[in-house]
Amino acid sequence: MQLVQAARGHRIENIILLAVTLGLRRGELLGLHWDDVDFEQGMLYVKRTVSYVPPYEGAQHTHIETDPKTATSKRTIILPAFILEALKNHRSVQLQERLKAGKTWKNNNLIFCNAVGKHVAPTTLTDQFKHALRQANLADMRFHDLRHSAATILLSMGVNIKVIQELLGHANISITLNIYSHVTPTMQRDAMKDLDQQYQLAQKGGNMAQSM
Repeated sequence: MQLVQAARGHRIENIILLAVTLGLRRGELLGLHWDDVDFEQGMLYVKRTVSYVPPYEGAQHTHIETDPKTATSKRTIILPAFILEALKNHRSVQLQERLKAGKTWKNNNLIFCNAVGKHVAPTTLTDQFKHALRQANLADMRFHDLRHSAATILLSMGVNIKVIQELLGHANISITLNIYSHVTPTMQRDAMKDLDQQYQLAQKGGNMAQSM
């Protein structure tokens, strides 16, 4: 979480927070609308993704909102309290920014936008992300690597692999297992240590099943 700490006060503070805790893809994050958050129920609905179309033949660049890449990418995420609080604070800051922008503000209802309410350009997000990495004295990485970090953290916490699959929006559990197979040996080792401890306790108490 060193990067999360270093990103505090930055424009992309909460983008990084959601990426590294919930494992959302970049396009999913930049496509989030305020209507996608149910603050009362503590839910986030991932409904769309944003694609960037660069300028061509004199036309301006544009952002296109589409359905997520797979049916399972459309998902509902139960938000922890600290994420809800971060989003509430983010909304307050955005409202102040909207007042400052005045008539130049584009009311796209985006959670993460630029200073006038428009979609964030990928190059801008990359530049801001790299700056946060340097401030945290972390090795260079892709923004997408935050999604992998989220999964690795959850696996190391012992979160059920099925829960992680649904959180990441993978089509089936084999995808999750294949991508994060490098984490499972450590998990297995930790599990065997726990089992050994339970066995030693059972030896003292005389009943392994009861102690487990």
